[in-house]
Amino acid sequence: MRILFTIPSLESVYAARFIYEGLRNAFKDKGHDFRPFTSNDNLEKLLDSFQPDIFFYSLNFYHLKFIDLNILKKYRKKGLIVFCQLRSWNHLSDLPGSGDLSKNKKEVRAIKDGLAGDVFWHWFEQEEPMMKGFTEETGYKFETIHMAADKTIYYPKYNKKFECDISYVGSFLPAKRAFFKKNLLPLKNKYDVKIYGSDWTFVNKMLGYAQKAGQYFNINPLKKVRKFSLSFQDEKKVYSSAKICLNVHEAQVQKCNCEFNERTYKILACGGFELVDNVPLIRKYFSEKELVIAKNEKDWHDKIDYYLRHPVERKKIAKAGMERVLKYHTYHNRAEQIIEIYKKSKKIKNKVL
Repeated sequence: MRILFTIPSLESVYAARFIYEGLRNAFKDKGHDFRPFTSNDNLEKLLDSFQPDIFFYSLNFYHLKFIDLNILKKYRKKGLIVFCQLRSWNHLSDLPGSGDLSKNKKEVRAIKDGLAGDVFWHWFEQEEPMMKGFTEETGYKFETIHMAADKTIYYPKYNKKFECDISYVGSFLPAKRAFFKKNLLPLKNKYDVKIYGSDWTFVNKMLGYAQKAGQYFNINPLKKVRKFSLSFQDEKKVYSSAKICLNVHEAQVQKCNCEFNERTYKILACGGFELVDNVPLIRKYFSEKELVIAKNEKDWHDKIDYYLRHPVERKKIAKAGMERVLKYHTYHNRAEQIIEIYKKSKKIKNKVL
């Protein structure tokens, strides 16, 4: 199979790039052809030359700067299956977001008219309140395809250089700032803490703004002004070598319990012991024997102290978490799921035609 995946800028240092690379590595490892569609590509020429079976894109203003849905429609008539990632249908009123999909009349019309795609999906669960009303209004169901761990990159790799009591890998995002100030940075006063990621310094943050402008306006030199502060090779060493690996979600995720991040899987895939903030949805996929959730601020600090003093118990949990991720939650698993969804959609389309 041939898969074409929209990622306007391959230089991004945020989640979209990790997801693209995770799926790419899994599909290629399984013998499929997988390549990006970027802002530097001509969509019609690439569709003509590559002849993909599956095309991935997100229904948002940024991707639609580079994608003509009518061109996709032409190739869909020839058999192309388009996977369209949605954003939330109706945000909870006090949560930040990119705007409710339900309020964008143009995009809703594209879905209802059959122009937006064949398969609609998100990280959200089927019963997620933020998607309530989507199917009733558009007539389409949506699939849940979770993030995962890239087992071609993330696996145990201990390194003394990265040994510490506590590690955190992630960007200093505004939606996490309050949590960091109260529950991450103060840990430095008591433990050996190492923090890695983007936007933690003023200079890096300014470079980030310049890079985002370059990505949006397709200015190639600006796209490349910032690279990862931690390589993939070193990231897995952090997770494998720290005694406790912290995982923190954005404020809206903590509040609405709608999804959980890729780091949830990556830490476990590297054999790391994971302590994560209170996202109850995680318990649907991981038990207390595989991953530890801190239910509140006091629990966060109490569990850090407890598990630092109980290494045998800590290592047992980390091992069980790794085994579960490698069995059920790799991008290889997700690739298999996508192929099954593709086959189902193809069968339905052929019946209609």
